[in-house]
Amino acid sequence: MITHAAPQQVIDYITAYNNMDVKGMIAALHPDIEFKNRQNGDVTMLLTGLDAFTEQAESALQYFAERKQTITDWKTVEGQTVVWLDYSAVLAIDLPNGMKAGERLDLKGRSIFRLKDNLIIAIEDIS
Repeated sequence: MITHAAPQQVIDYITAYNNMDVKGMIAALHPDIEFKNRQNGDVTMLLTGLDAFTEQAESALQYFAERKQTITDWKTVEGQTVVWLDYSAVLAIDLPNGMKAGERLDLKGRSIFRLKDNLIIAIEDIS
């Protein structure tokens, strides 16, 4: 197994995510981006293309007063970077699941990034 520093595109994406900067997030993405979210093994979201990703990223901003992904580890092997993350957020609005504005979310997970043409072509978030 070969371990490297996380690619700069991944660092830039996570930094923009933490700053709630959608333009910064999409600057690191390939036009054919595929985004997949998995929770407990189930795919809960699948987006294809920059327009769909941008729409979802902008919509998600309303849910959080703050959010932060902290990289705890990473490895890059054969063009794929796995990043282990601690995620924390403070809700800005009440959610249908009963969580209330002001409540804090703390999760651990990982994201898998693939690059093409020096841009992120795929992201899979797993929690």
